[in-house]
Amino acid sequence: MTDAIKIDVWSDIACPWCYIGKRNLETGLAEASTDEDAPAVEVTFHSFELSPDTPVDFEGGEGEYLARHKGISADQASQMLARVTDVAAGSGLEYRFDLLKHTNTVKAHELLHFAKEQGRQAETAERLMSAYFTEGRHLGREDELVALAVDAGLDADAARDALRSGRYLPAVRADQAQATAYGINGVPFFVIDGKYGVSGAQPAEAFAQIVRQVWSEHREGAETLA
Repeated sequence: MTDAIKIDVWSDIACPWCYIGKRNLETGLAEASTDEDAPAVEVTFHSFELSPDTPVDFEGGEGEYLARHKGISADQASQMLARVTDVAAGSGLEYRFDLLKHTNTVKAHELLHFAKEQGRQAETAERLMSAYFTEGRHLGREDELVALAVDAGLDADAARDALRSGRYLPAVRADQAQATAYGINGVPFFVIDGKYGVSGAQPAEAFAQIVRQVWSEHREGAETLA
């Protein structure tokens, strides 16, 4: 039996390119899944905080945050948001930066680790990113995170306890330490089978191509062992 391809994704739920990269990865995997010899793939999400100093309640909109964070003008920030909105639309995502509530994401990352333990990480990552970029939900607040956890199939009381206890914070920090060890300084970043690194929100066809290539390597390895 051929081992599944392991794809480790470093991302932040507040990273617009990460949601685009996630959707393109899913589209690419769906394309490859129709092959006669379809690749088996396991995807795991890992924590990366783009702006850990951001307050839970940021004063101002996404354009103001971007202008301050990158040291650019309001017009430049507006142009950047318009561009990423167009790219997102090409991946089937309707970004609403007019609604978006910029916030600190560490608690969202803790929730993702809890969800991973419960076997619901993929569903939770999708729910959080959709809520953040398309619905204007406040992902820095406990009640909002718990409600979204329930949407993703998690138990409300268990999710709240996970967030209040802080017991998943070490897992968040471990992910960040691993990112540093890999030399990752921007997201999304995809590590495939621990040996191939793919940076940025690549097109869906690029993801389909690389999983097919790696699956072929897996097949060859399995035949050699046999």
